[in-house]
Amino acid sequence: MSRRADLLDFAVLGLLHETPMHGYELRKRLNTALGAFRALSYGSLYPCLRELLGKGWIREATGAVEGPARGSTRARIVYELTADGKERFQTMADKAGPASWGDEEFDVHFAFFARTPTEVRLRILEGRRSRLEERLAIIREASVRNRERMDNYTAALQRHGEESTEREVRWLEELITAERKIRS
Repeated sequence: MSRRADLLDFAVLGLLHETPMHGYELRKRLNTALGAFRALSYGSLYPCLRELLGKGWIREATGAVEGPARGSTRARIVYELTADGKERFQTMADKAGPASWGDEEFDVHFAFFARTPTEVRLRILEGRRSRLEERLAIIREASVRNRERMDNYTAALQRHGEESTEREVRWLEELITAERKIRS
């Protein structure tokens, strides 16, 4: 299974941990709340849901959804987490490694930090900070090396990337400090 598929499983289980939802609502929440899935199609979501159903991590329930005509309702399949699904989500939330420090993976893990143990949150935050500090060093080195060859727009884009990365490193430092206070 691909990392993106694992990440989608984690995100779906995490959202269903909050509340049961139908497919449309799940897709909407994945696209808006979890930036990693901005281009998520139903062609990706429904196979994921079928797979999660097959593993017994979610189940289908029929829920009434208000229709466009006043007072009309129609049945819609609502997905909800099973006990095994809750356990699987927690197992996934408890993991922290280099993959969880990447751009897409970090955002999804961060979205579910409330259900992630403090030591795992800290490991993810520190790993992300380290990854960004490496990126920042590369950006700065390239900027110095290529300064004379860059036009104004390329230089402005380079500065923007450097400033954005610096800002995220500062934000991570604040979060790490807060996590360490919680831990002690």
